[in-house]
Amino acid sequence: MTHFDLYLSFIRKASLTVLLVIFYYCFSIGITFYNKWVMKRFHYPIFMTLVHLAMTFVLSGISRTLVSWYTGKPHICLSWKPYLKRVAATALATALDIGLSNWSFMFITISLYTMTKSTAVLFILFFAIIFKLEKLRSWLLIVIVLIAGGLFMFTYKSTQFNTKGFILVLIASFLGGIRWTLTQILTQKADLGLQNPIDTMYHLQPLMFIGLFPLFVFNEGLSLSASEKLFRYHETSALLNMVFVLAGGGFLAFGLCFSEFLLVAKTSSLTLSIAGIFKEVCVLILASHLMGDQLTLLNWLGFVMCLSGISLHVALKVTYSEDSSKDTRMEKIHDVALSEVATELLLRNGQANESEEDEVVH
Repeated sequence: MTHFDLYLSFIRKASLTVLLVIFYYCFSIGITFYNKWVMKRFHYPIFMTLVHLAMTFVLSGISRTLVSWYTGKPHICLSWKPYLKRVAATALATALDIGLSNWSFMFITISLYTMTKSTAVLFILFFAIIFKLEKLRSWLLIVIVLIAGGLFMFTYKSTQFNTKGFILVLIASFLGGIRWTLTQILTQKADLGLQNPIDTMYHLQPLMFIGLFPLFVFNEGLSLSASEKLFRYHETSALLNMVFVLAGGGFLAFGLCFSEFLLVAKTSSLTLSIAGIFKEVCVLILASHLMGDQLTLLNWLGFVMCLSGISLHVALKVTYSEDSSKDTRMEKIHDVALSEVATELLLRNGQANESEEDEVVH
């Protein structure tokens, strides 16, 4: 290939990556502001989450059918025993993470939500160490101090701070750590066959719905049944408008999962991590301009400090993964070399035995 061909290939890959990141941003940033907007007029976040789960289940089922029809391969469908035994815990943690996150929008600003949700990295690290998916290293302490210190600076003397909303999103971040750790374990088990995120979404949604439904009944059931927003509506147009609003969030929820999968599949998980860091910057800037979120200099310094911790975690994780992959390749080369030497010794030994037998015959 000429230098011009290499240059064109680089431009194509770079353009594809940029387009996929923008596609991911549209859903990721879009659903954050959309849910906040919905919560101002529809004060039933758990019910809204249930609608999103139902729509994601239907859309992922349609996607699985289309992919199976296109490829000619049967789609994965787990039997009841492994489904309940291995998927239930992941589904419950995911449902509560999403449900409490949406609930917190009723009390806190998008800025505080984004900043507090960033602490999920700490909980992911914590549970990854417990489940032995990550080794305990000295640099993790620096990451923890940066992220925790940044969160403290961001919330310190905040004029738009709400304790209830902050606790809800902090619990959601804790559950997010459990969620993504269990999801990693779930998708890495080859015997389950859930490596494809669409298959994972399809299997998670029913149990997520069942796990979140009791919280909906306890917290919102009676109030929603008497609300004029849905069941006691006076105008059909108002009911249809609310149905379309909730359905729009469901499409965004499915689109977010699909765009994440597409970005990782066509680029890498590192690209998704880096895109997530810049996404949070975009969310805070948009929130301060569009939603009127008030951020002081101390808040911005705390945000920068938190992002530094996340960036350090991503960078060091890549460094250590490259070192481990090099070690793995060296071990494979060493094993191949040993096997070649052993084969050569066996061949020589066989030839020596044959020559000795020939001498005995003569």
